[in-house]
Amino acid sequence: MSDVSLKFPDGSVRAYPAGTTGLAVAESISKSLAKKAVAVALDGEITDLSLPVTDGAAIEIVTRTDPRALELIRHDAAHVMAEAVQELWPGTQVTIGPVIENGFYYDFARETPFTPDDLPKIEAKMKEIIARNAPFTRQVWSRDKAKEVFAAKGETYKVELVDAIPADQDVKIYNQGEWFDLCRGPHMASTGQIGTAFKLMKVAGAYWRGDSNNPMLTRIYGTAWATQEELDRYLHILAEAEKRDHRRLGREMDLFHFQEEGPGVVFWHGKGWRIFQTLTAYMRRRLAADYEEVNAPQVLDTSLWQTSGHWGWYKENMFSVQCADPEAEDERVFALKPMNCPGHVQIFKHGLKSYRELPIRLAEFGLVHRYEPSGALHGLMRVRGFTQDDAHIFCTDEQMAAECLKINDLILSVYEDFGFQEIVVKLSTRPDKRVGSDALWDRAESVMTEVLGTIEAQSAGRIKTGILPGEGAFYGPKFEYTLKDAIGRDWQCGTTQVDFNLPERFGAFYIDQNSEKTQPVMIHRAICGSMERFLGILIENFAGHLPLWLAPVQAVVTTITSEADDYALEVAAALREAGLHVETDLRNEKINYKIREHSVTKVPVIIVCGKKESEERSVNIRRLGSQAQTSMSLVDALASLADEATPPDVKRKAAARKAG
Repeated sequence: MSDVSLKFPDGSVRAYPAGTTGLAVAESISKSLAKKAVAVALDGEITDLSLPVTDGAAIEIVTRTDPRALELIRHDAAHVMAEAVQELWPGTQVTIGPVIENGFYYDFARETPFTPDDLPKIEAKMKEIIARNAPFTRQVWSRDKAKEVFAAKGETYKVELVDAIPADQDVKIYNQGEWFDLCRGPHMASTGQIGTAFKLMKVAGAYWRGDSNNPMLTRIYGTAWATQEELDRYLHILAEAEKRDHRRLGREMDLFHFQEEGPGVVFWHGKGWRIFQTLTAYMRRRLAADYEEVNAPQVLDTSLWQTSGHWGWYKENMFSVQCADPEAEDERVFALKPMNCPGHVQIFKHGLKSYRELPIRLAEFGLVHRYEPSGALHGLMRVRGFTQDDAHIFCTDEQMAAECLKINDLILSVYEDFGFQEIVVKLSTRPDKRVGSDALWDRAESVMTEVLGTIEAQSAGRIKTGILPGEGAFYGPKFEYTLKDAIGRDWQCGTTQVDFNLPERFGAFYIDQNSEKTQPVMIHRAICGSMERFLGILIENFAGHLPLWLAPVQAVVTTITSEADDYALEVAAALREAGLHVETDLRNEKINYKIREHSVTKVPVIIVCGKKESEERSVNIRRLGSQAQTSMSLVDALASLADEATPPDVKRKAAARKAG
């Protein structure tokens, strides 16, 4: 048999006898590498160590510490969990068990559903199986054999899965010792390579194949990591995320609620709406110098959405409306807008535009509606009705780069005002399905690549950048801005998108310096994205302890004794005069009880007034999350708190005026 040649990461090429396995290649390099190996990558595709390598492939030996091994660890852990369940509860059927983000799950068919109390027993059995260090071995069976074997075991779901395998694909079976399952693979060499850095997280119901007409199964979720440190870090983040859950904090702080009669839309309470309006006012001030705020209709004839292309691309996510009166003369179908951009094109088109007027920047805090499946709704993070803070810039081709940089500076400045320091900017390039000529895409991607380089250079390495090949919008490339919160989670918020599709579809133009009609470049821009979602991110990032300027109730003035009631009311009035949102608490309750109660609702400043403070015209200030108390004169307290409650942009502007 002829040899096979393999290309190694260092560029060298070596020949091996045909039929050589990945494990044999690893052993040829070093015995220690072979012991660490869990898989091989052939031309980037992960495969079993036990399989023969292919001629001409670029080969990499994958060890357990390789990030690519994490999916294998989780996949193998799912198989071990299934074996553990069947050892503990014979007769349970296993169905499917994929790897998911941060973990895995397996669906089981059992007359008595599993409960959280079963998870420790399953974990203990999994550790036993892992300790056996049984090898994973791969076989290819005929369809008839596979169906016969699984039918004999009472595994009816597996029989159905065999029937679902395409005719041109092998039926693969993986053993781990005596236990086996239908699986595409790949797997590591043995169960021992999984390690013990795993945890079963929860149980849930799941319909077979996601169809409510099918039987209900029990799904067990787990997570697995390469090291105990990584598992501990992940569990810590989950615990922190639970404490910071904006839905729970929204209830405790009395900010908003959701109810069945309005699925996916927010019922804002007074305090929550105050935060929302404070955030909106801040954004309005940041835009005032460069943008013209407009407002386009919420309901528009579907013909406009057909022209824009949204009806064809996005119809299933749009809400359509029609007059309920069957005798109404107007039988047209209308749609609630899912985005602001077509309306802004209509505003741009109203009246002749000259190149001298460009760039024209139109901004809107527009309420939009998009259909989201009920199972995808998640508090403020995923809703059906939300306020989009987008804007559209109409400019010349020559102005495109400068506008993208100007947008970038604004986005980064806004995020910095909210305390976000770790930002990643990625350029998403042309997808397979797109509109526009390659020449237009070449031009736009060239400009945005240059801008991305400038962003990285200007930030002196503070801003990380990257490329997302094929992830652009169908109408143009885009920048995506991702920020990292206080517990290390990533949130994609801002975008900058170049569009050559919409101006062309609507026939938008300006008169250039040669008195000719020219199509403008249209840039879509969002900073918060969804104002509701951004507010949810802020609540979780700060764990409800919002900066003083953003807090809905900035201070509570409370008393130790009723003798100080009049003084407390005077202090509250002075604080309100200084511009703060203040409440008073003059109840006949112990001061520690009052402090605890207001701490639960995340009031950042609690001002305590007693007889002594009344006589000295001072206040005792206690900060949320601190046991310390600071005594200050009323005059100093007013000045300090008023300064702290001033929004960062207003403070910056005042400092600039003073310096100038």
